[in-house]
Amino acid sequence: MFAAPPAVTAEVFCRIPDKFRRFGESTQWAQVQLHGAAAPVFLEGPVFDAAGNLWVTDIPWGRLFRISPDGTCEVGFKYDGQPNGMKFLNDGRLLVADHHKGMVICDPATGQSETWFDRYLLEPFLGCNDLTIAKNGDIWFTDQGQSGWQNPNGRLFRVRAGTGRLELMLDGIPSPNGLVLNKAETALYLAVTRANAVWRCPLVNGGEVISKVGTYIQLSGGSGPDGLTIDENDNLVVCHVGFGAVWLFSDRGEPMLRIDVPEGRYTTNAAYGGPGNRWLFFTESSTGTVYKVEMPVAGRAIHAATI
Repeated sequence: MFAAPPAVTAEVFCRIPDKFRRFGESTQWAQVQLHGAAAPVFLEGPVFDAAGNLWVTDIPWGRLFRISPDGTCEVGFKYDGQPNGMKFLNDGRLLVADHHKGMVICDPATGQSETWFDRYLLEPFLGCNDLTIAKNGDIWFTDQGQSGWQNPNGRLFRVRAGTGRLELMLDGIPSPNGLVLNKAETALYLAVTRANAVWRCPLVNGGEVISKVGTYIQLSGGSGPDGLTIDENDNLVVCHVGFGAVWLFSDRGEPMLRIDVPEGRYTTNAAYGGPGNRWLFFTESSTGTVYKVEMPVAGRAIHAATI
């Protein structure tokens, strides 16, 4: 439908050192999610702290890596979980969407973790995946589990700021994954991995309900869209896992840029940072590498929440 956009190749920001890789080991998560493939490390969930350090999750091994601006990596937190997406709270703690434990709060200052929500209406989550935070502090997160076209039972939740009320906003989704609000917060973009699509979810009545959900971007190949983020002009970044590329789409859904990596196909999640917030940092999970590339427009600032 569209001409191919310009293509660039990202540069390595940090490759997780071998001393942190769990060679010759496996976990139940890797057996299911990666069909038994080796997973000495598997990165997702990039987010920057106030000091400019980049944090990423290591899902199968329950670790949060902290990467300094010069690319030096260390384990910043470890717990018995399967951390996927995460965001910082106003007090410096991390809110983590954990595939095994639900929504978990991790405190790097104390080394302690605690479960925030692990179920809805008495039933455990399927497997939480990613989250985003609205200007008013509302927290949106996806519950993906093993949902797909064979069983489209994935869900989208919101936790109301101030009240802490957990609300089911959308269900019947074949693998909800990354999510981000547009600048006006009149719509939420939702990566639906097994539909190989990004859905646009209009927020109506002041954001009270979602109505007339539609396909905004239809991809092909790979496994589907994973992480999403957005810039100041409402241009949408889509990490295409299984394809080995990250796409930039305009605010009307037209492809503007293709970002390739020299190795690996598991381009999973991204965050803006660096000087002027003009750099995109993203994870390639199969090689345990974080890449970076300079973007045409600065990324939108990430909101924090108080809980």
